[in-house]
Amino acid sequence: MELRLLKYALEVYHQKSFTKAAVSLHIAQPSLSKQIAKLEQELGVSLFYRGTGKIEPTPDGLRFVEQAEKILHMSDDLEREMQERKEGVVGDLIIGTTAITGGHVLPPLLRAYMEQYPDVHIQLIEEATERLTELTAKGLIDVSVLSLPVEDSRLTVQTMLTEPLYLALPRTQSPWMSKTLQGFTSTSIQSNLECISLRSLSDCPFILLKQGFGFRRMILELCAKSGFQPRIAFETSSIETAQSLVENGLGITIVPDMVLRQDPNRNLTYVKLESNPTRTLVFAYNRQRYLSKTTKAFIRIHQNQCWNK
Repeated sequence: MELRLLKYALEVYHQKSFTKAAVSLHIAQPSLSKQIAKLEQELGVSLFYRGTGKIEPTPDGLRFVEQAEKILHMSDDLEREMQERKEGVVGDLIIGTTAITGGHVLPPLLRAYMEQYPDVHIQLIEEATERLTELTAKGLIDVSVLSLPVEDSRLTVQTMLTEPLYLALPRTQSPWMSKTLQGFTSTSIQSNLECISLRSLSDCPFILLKQGFGFRRMILELCAKSGFQPRIAFETSSIETAQSLVENGLGITIVPDMVLRQDPNRNLTYVKLESNPTRTLVFAYNRQRYLSKTTKAFIRIHQNQCWNK
């Protein structure tokens, strides 16, 4: 069985159309249909239901797709490993990250990496956590920077860093603030030695990240442990936007240490939470795929930077 035919069948499966798959594969649609029919004849089973709508796999087709993906991944991994044995740390490195986290932790790491490995071509993919997890599990991303927990069993992780979380609120008082909260509005994180309980914030308007972001889930779980469900006033895809909404008195949010805006001219203050919550960032990659030298070098450079601090 030719690997080429496996690729053809997988493309039909993903595109759910012979016509679209043919365009993607840069071959004529009749030729693609003929090749799939030839494959089905060779296997003795039908891989797809043909109809007027989307092409759907048969039960045999689903099993074929599952195994074909593994075979093609193994083929790609073998080719990549042999290339690296011959040429060293070269080729492509695809890194996944959420936009804000990547903007804070990746630039110095990428600079150090590119100085040491100038022949590696780096591609950044910025997506929400759920999407990054799926792309990494499928092997379409070499390594992603994610926050714990990472629950996809296809992934394994290495710790990158752990940082504290803070409550962000406006310095100016707003009508929705309790007396307890108003007592924190004139302080800054540098001078504020007090803490506030998350439970005392149950009546405040919360600003959270949208569905699909791991940090949103983390905040919801923290609130649940404190015995309440937050009243969500706004949802955004950016922690920076969340802080700007807080700065304008529209609610509160919880932020990781790396994004604190330490500017006395901003209408923002940060308060410690009694439970001392933290988040841990990790390097996540597919546990069943070949871990390339380019990926290992990327993780190792971060570890060396931490060791030298």
